[in-house]
Amino acid sequence: MAEGRVVGIDLGTTNSLVAYMEADKPVVIPGVDGSNLVPSVVALDPMPADGNRPTVTVGNSARRVLIETPERVIYSVKRLMGRGLEEVQSELKLFPFRLADDVEAGEVPRVQLGELRFTPPEISAYILRQLKRNAERFFGSPVTQAVITVPAYFNDAQRQATKDAGRMAGLEVLRLVNEPTAAALAYGLDRANVGTIAVYDLGGGTFDISILKLNDGIFEVQSTNGDTHLGGDDIDNLLLAIALDEIYAEHGVDLRKHPSAVQALRKAAIDAKISLSNEQVARFDIELPNGDRYQREIPRDVFEQLIEPVLSRTVGPCKQALADAGITPEQIDEVVMVGGSTRIPAVRKLVDDLFHLAARGKKPHIELNPDEVVALGAAVQADILAGASKTTEEMLLLDVTPLSLGIEALGGTVARIIQRNSTIPASATEHFTTGVDGQTNVAIHVVQGERELAADCRSLARFDLKGIPPMSAGLPRIEVKFLIDADGILQVSAREQRSGQAAQIEVKPTYGLTDEQVESMILDSFDHAEEDFAKRLLIEARNEADTILSAVERAPENPAWQQLRGEEQASIMAAQSRLASVKQGDDLASIREATAALDLATRRFAELMMDSAVTTAIRGKTMDAADEDLGEEVTAPHPMARAEFK
Repeated sequence: MAEGRVVGIDLGTTNSLVAYMEADKPVVIPGVDGSNLVPSVVALDPMPADGNRPTVTVGNSARRVLIETPERVIYSVKRLMGRGLEEVQSELKLFPFRLADDVEAGEVPRVQLGELRFTPPEISAYILRQLKRNAERFFGSPVTQAVITVPAYFNDAQRQATKDAGRMAGLEVLRLVNEPTAAALAYGLDRANVGTIAVYDLGGGTFDISILKLNDGIFEVQSTNGDTHLGGDDIDNLLLAIALDEIYAEHGVDLRKHPSAVQALRKAAIDAKISLSNEQVARFDIELPNGDRYQREIPRDVFEQLIEPVLSRTVGPCKQALADAGITPEQIDEVVMVGGSTRIPAVRKLVDDLFHLAARGKKPHIELNPDEVVALGAAVQADILAGASKTTEEMLLLDVTPLSLGIEALGGTVARIIQRNSTIPASATEHFTTGVDGQTNVAIHVVQGERELAADCRSLARFDLKGIPPMSAGLPRIEVKFLIDADGILQVSAREQRSGQAAQIEVKPTYGLTDEQVESMILDSFDHAEEDFAKRLLIEARNEADTILSAVERAPENPAWQQLRGEEQASIMAAQSRLASVKQGDDLASIREATAALDLATRRFAELMMDSAVTTAIRGKTMDAADEDLGEEVTAPHPMARAEFK
């Protein structure tokens, strides 16, 4: 593979993915375990007896730890990105996050995991590092540049926190792309339509709606709206709260005092939600700490009634986005569904009704996997920036800023300089003057929001323009310029035109990390690089061992097992026992050796399984039909053969 490949990353609330362009098609890169989805879950192992830094695990292995030791695991950290102490209090009621006690107002919140503390960008950096490793393992070469997606409604602080996380993960973040826009890019490759598209994105933690126009390869966002606190997590929390109340009423058990039991119940709620997308009834069956069992059936119609208030919260932003774009639902040509929660039948019906699709003989687009479509679009944008293929060289993406930006004017009002839904990159200039005779300094307060008073908007930055010659009120002519780059990051400059006095600031979000903090964290990762790398190799070796052991456990169920000689079966079982005994140890060489031995012992069995698949495919069929079936049967990687591919 060529050096310098740029990847696209969907840093999600529930799951994260990394993708790239293969020829003219975006493709998701699988992890070591073969799964395209990396759960956005980070776990801290117990502190080693030797006092060394404990290992941090990410993804499915971290999620397995959640039920046993929830105090050492964090998930849905995206909800905390770029937010202050006061803003995250509501999250603490719903998730087992414990913030460090000595964090003061105005500082970056730190999550307590076991004995250590981490900022939200640090946690996200661990997830990004895992995605980076997955890509490097796949390509066999370093990956240092990425496009990362963010919710369209992420403000400047949240975007900056995402870039901080990328830097700490060793990635140069070439561009932040709004998630709905990325989804439109993914679909735009398949259909070069001219028209208006609505992207309805209901993910794990955020909801976004974007209205886009497609015309001759140009993607232009007309408007965007959403809710950074609305998603599948809210449905999970609703089911969890109902179950907790019922358990207390029926069994007298306050499960909130048992964190591990709460996480087991949360998993059951998530499983029930997923099941109800395909089944008419889901079942809870949980053993309680007192030995009782909580058992309940939830029919789909009851589930839909329960979640209706959550789903209805998506309607307001959709209507506002249509109004901002100046169009009616009937003028929407296509609707793209994004996010795992859009698999819920009630969500699809709501979207159908909202945009009057059925009445117009249309259906929402669900051709691409809703969990993957954002990552696929990020890969397209990465390819555009890299200029890597003819497929995307003619494509252009015009994104928008989701909220208005301005400064506080006389009397505390807001003078908007860049309006919401302005296409970015963007710049705008306004002229102001003084309100007091002899004024030599002007305090400039940069705000973001749609309210009329600065006190009701989000404060982004403050700086002073000093050294203005004393003049009568109204005589100074102060030029204020706003510049938003392609990532939605803001720079503000002010200049008094008569005297030439100037000042400027790159708006640093209130809860972002300082350069010194980021550099310190990067240096810290360098200090522990060798130690961390050794631990990662051990974890990957254990994961590979688990994969082949799982396949071997199912071997006796396959008819091909009976075709093996007794000594061959014994050899496989002995190699299996050997690998099972060493895989939990710390001897990397022993684990690799035992894995290779089991791989060698199972090769004839894998060949017999393949022969059986071929025989089954061609039995009683013409050669043409057999060839067609063999195209599916023979090329599919078998669980036993898969362990050979490193």
